[in-house]
Amino acid sequence: MEVLQKNTEKEIGQYVADDFRTAAIFSKYKIDFCCNGNRTVAEACEKKGLDSSKIMDEINQVLNTKTGESIDYKSWPLDLLAEYIEKKHHRYVEDKIPVLRQFLDKLCRVHGERHPELFKINDLFTASAGELASHMKKEELILFPFIKKMVNAQLVNVELQSPQFGTVENPIALMMQEHDNEGERFRQIAELTDNYNPPADACNTYKVTFAMLEEFEKDLHLHIHLENNILFPAAVKLEQQFG
Repeated sequence: MEVLQKNTEKEIGQYVADDFRTAAIFSKYKIDFCCNGNRTVAEACEKKGLDSSKIMDEINQVLNTKTGESIDYKSWPLDLLAEYIEKKHHRYVEDKIPVLRQFLDKLCRVHGERHPELFKINDLFTASAGELASHMKKEELILFPFIKKMVNAQLVNVELQSPQFGTVENPIALMMQEHDNEGERFRQIAELTDNYNPPADACNTYKVTFAMLEEFEKDLHLHIHLENNILFPAAVKLEQQFG
């Protein structure tokens, strides 16, 4: 019982930062680990009326199962993590958006009369696509270069020049707010799609589109988690070391 109490004081984002395999458990119970990772398991369970001891048992089972598949992102240098997010997750978003928009437009034309919710889904995804494009550019042109500059300054032991935005906490706060916005959009999309379950009369394009939307959301959750729970807090700590 003491172990359970100790574990439930740990924040959800920290569990996922320590071992990403725990994300599957939080996703199963619809507990947001990326945008709202700063809550304890007990707090999240109380809000949703879930049994925290049952979920803690599942978490501990995962943590006690050794596997070579779990990637320790926390051990990565910050410049490498920023580069990885850009090359893997930003490119994924850029590649998938045009395909999904094309498919959603087609579904609205062909099935919109029988399934009017498709128009709302299309509107939400189109808004998300535009916001994500702007969001990623701000990271690639402003925030990530400064993080890499901090890492380099520490490596070669030189003075760090103050950025135009004052402190790294300012763009980070903006990025986290935008993450919250996208998290909310995809919560609505998941609800409108019945958690990505296509209706009985769905054609193959319908099924593929819903599967792609679900994959897109999962990638976005990992993308946001890597930033909110690992990259951003570490960047704030690194900046503080420069005094």
